Amino acid sequence: MPVNLSAPIASELRPIAGIRIGTAEAGIKKPGRKDLTVFLLDEGAAIASVFTQNRFCAAPVQVAREHLAGTSGIRALVINTGNANAGTGADGLARARRTCAAAAQALGIDAAQVLPYSTGVIMEPLPVERIEAGLPSAIANAAADQWGAAAQAIMTTDTIPKAFSSEVQIGGARVCITGISKGAGMIRPNMATMLGFLATDACVAPALLPQLVRQLAEQSFNRITIDGDTSTNDSFTLMATQRAGNAEITSLESAEGQALVAALGRVARLLAQAIVRDGEGATKFISVRVEGGASSEECRKVAYAIAHSPLVKTAFFASDPNLGRILAAVGYAGIEDLDQTLIDLYLDDVLVAQRGGRNPDYREEDGQRVMQQQEITVRVLLGRGGAQDQVWTCDLSHDYVSINADYRS
Repeated sequence: MPVNLSAPIASELRPIAGIRIGTAEAGIKKPGRKDLTVFLLDEGAAIASVFTQNRFCAAPVQVAREHLAGTSGIRALVINTGNANAGTGADGLARARRTCAAAAQALGIDAAQVLPYSTGVIMEPLPVERIEAGLPSAIANAAADQWGAAAQAIMTTDTIPKAFSSEVQIGGARVCITGISKGAGMIRPNMATMLGFLATDACVAPALLPQLVRQLAEQSFNRITIDGDTSTNDSFTLMATQRAGNAEITSLESAEGQALVAALGRVARLLAQAIVRDGEGATKFISVRVEGGASSEECRKVAYAIAHSPLVKTAFFASDPNLGRILAAVGYAGIEDLDQTLIDLYLDDVLVAQRGGRNPDYREEDGQRVMQQQEITVRVLLGRGGAQDQVWTCDLSHDYVSINADYRS
């Protein structure tokens, strides 16, 4: 069961003017489930993406990068689950391009105006003929109110769809925001097998979107980890349809730009955190906050060392306050001149370690009380400066091993 996360209510997900979404059963891996999704964008929409930094990136990532770098406006996204089309070489690239060509032919646009996305098993040939057969149905049933259906269709090992909406007043106009994401394992995006799609009807200069999507990813999807693995397919895409009626935002530093960044950021963080809450086998949602660093970068190093540690994560699963494991992770995070005598460690409100040693007032039962909660904050004070940062993770349970052992069966 996901940690304090409920399925979205489809009627509460706001349509975004200028975007229609359709889904279909293509039988890509298993019959009887929606596994193909299309996003259809009206002309004039702006789009930008960030992708995995894994050098063994999937064929759809390579093709999407090519198409985004072109001069044609993007008009459609095609997303399949059940097959990652990664580790498939030149044949995989050909199949990704064939997917784009099929969608383009059906829509009367150019293949370079289509972005492909895939998620699922690596090193298996993409059954592109099934995608081609399913595209007419997905396109035919496309409608503005299908965000909930899309959130369901892009799932793999997720146990629950992930979708959120919001709105904000900008320049007297109501601006709507809706997004979906998927992912439950092989999660440490490292973007500069998760997928995220975030859309707004705001009028914003297209040239700002690459900067905006990087900024949003950095504070949301680049702050989560389940198992420390960077997928071959991670992709986060931002769409702005220019339909809200506000005066065009030409600077992210303006009051209007900051309002949009804040509203988009809230939804992006909810989507990212939902991935952790639904992590494979997760029973606890853990915030790791590191303060007092010389830089944000070293705070992230420490936070990720804690969040990636199998020993730390299994202790959380067992509700065992074996908290020396956290101090050990701080020590091997890679800060060469770290002074352990300056470090404090908190578990929620419980001061566990003070100036590098056990707090004389710490009691095991206090640590046990916190460890039994579903939501826990680990707070480390480095005593080196004024920087801080945080990441979100989950525990590591028996079910995580079972899910991944059975993944291809």
